[in-house]
Amino acid sequence: MASSNYKVLSIQSHVVSGYVGNKSACFPLQVLGIEVDFINSVQFSNHTGYGVYKGQVLNEKDLGDLIDGLSANKLDTSYTHLLTGYIGNPKFLYKVAEIVKHLKTVCPSLTYICDPVMGDNGHMYVPKELLPIYRDTIVSLADIITPNQYEAELLTGKPINQLTDAWAAIDWFHQQGVKTVAISSSQLGSDNHLLALASSLADG
Repeated sequence: MASSNYKVLSIQSHVVSGYVGNKSACFPLQVLGIEVDFINSVQFSNHTGYGVYKGQVLNEKDLGDLIDGLSANKLDTSYTHLLTGYIGNPKFLYKVAEIVKHLKTVCPSLTYICDPVMGDNGHMYVPKELLPIYRDTIVSLADIITPNQYEAELLTGKPINQLTDAWAAIDWFHQQGVKTVAISSSQLGSDNHLLALASSLADG
């Protein structure tokens, strides 16, 4: 895969110890020959699943300044993909929505990949105020979305207890305009098998 074919802007978390967010996303893409620019939404000592974590949080003004700097130098016109992950602040998420719209204007063929990181296994680990922003603003901007089962339940407002529920959730995302949906993990598998589901609408 030639590096000149793809250029990704990744807005996600960064941790010093461990592999989540940009720490786990950027290197595999670079190994594939894809050029990756990244903005760290947070910089933490470790992921928030630990009892203690320390670090810094990028605010929406700082994010806007970074994008404005890219724009002023016309460095924002060559992205083929935008990838977003962990975001812990509602105002920051609204700013992300503005950035998606901006990049889709200057890069008309841009593909927006949204991982709506909110929680897992029935537990929400971001502020609850993020949910309506994802549901009402972000989802319809996404070309590809990758919620886990719990996040899909939060966004659709319906429980997923069986496969038909999962496919109904995927259909809901399609109805919001998302072309490709992947439920990245679910509790519908077994102790020995992880079940993920994906669906992509055909062009035309």
